[in-house]
Amino acid sequence: MADETKLKKTKNTKAGGATQVQSLSRALLLLERLAASDMGMSLTDVAGSLGLAPSTAHRLLNSLRSHDFVDLDDTQGLWSIGVNAFSIGNAYLKKRDFIAQARPHMKRLVAETGETSNLAILEQGSVVYVGQVESPQTMRMVVSLGSRSPVHAAGVGKALLSALPMKEALELVRNGGMKAYTEHTIINPSQFEQELVKIARQGYSLDDEEQFEGLRCIAANIYNEYGEAVAAISISGPAVRVKWERIPQLSALVMDAAREVTQAIGGKTPKANSRKPEADR
Repeated sequence: MADETKLKKTKNTKAGGATQVQSLSRALLLLERLAASDMGMSLTDVAGSLGLAPSTAHRLLNSLRSHDFVDLDDTQGLWSIGVNAFSIGNAYLKKRDFIAQARPHMKRLVAETGETSNLAILEQGSVVYVGQVESPQTMRMVVSLGSRSPVHAAGVGKALLSALPMKEALELVRNGGMKAYTEHTIINPSQFEQELVKIARQGYSLDDEEQFEGLRCIAANIYNEYGEAVAAISISGPAVRVKWERIPQLSALVMDAAREVTQAIGGKTPKANSRKPEADR
């Protein structure tokens, strides 16, 4: 009898642990959904997006609300990210010194070019934006911090890929699917490989309306003390302003900013890469 009781307790403990892990996983997914929503979400929307019963979603939301991870607008019945979630997310930014170091250079880029400046990192096969200084122009690019972009179609993504070993870079884009976002998106692996070689040689990348029609982006890498690309800095603006004849001037400004941030964090910019495409070796 004692052994049976012990066995039952062990099973119950394991079951309880699994339930707690499942609840934690659901709560984290719930936070991700709310973070992606600009206007907040209703209980029905939250439950539906996660495939949960409304009662389960409501219990999770109230638990998160008790710790200020989510807020509820009682008048509209909309749930949104709370101040504690912001504080924890902001702690990530604090540990990345290059973000603080880059901001004055991003402001200068905006003043010099008139276009929005972005800062992005490569994470889990996509680009994540961790900094932005907006253009004063009415028509400008705006992204939410923490949002993601396809690595093969974004200027910052192509710049960061160009600093990786070619095999690793191509594997990342293939795993991402190489979706065509516009008629200008490079979706042929061989052509994309040639593009990365070109970027590595010239020191900057160009997103020529590859993610959004009418939008151009110029980006260059920021390097750490080992010569590894830790982030990419860019300017983005409408093609009617970021004209082809301005590319040489604008790319020089972006590369200067990238070098200055690299120096500010004690990094070193590697010499222009002269590697050849895999097919030519």
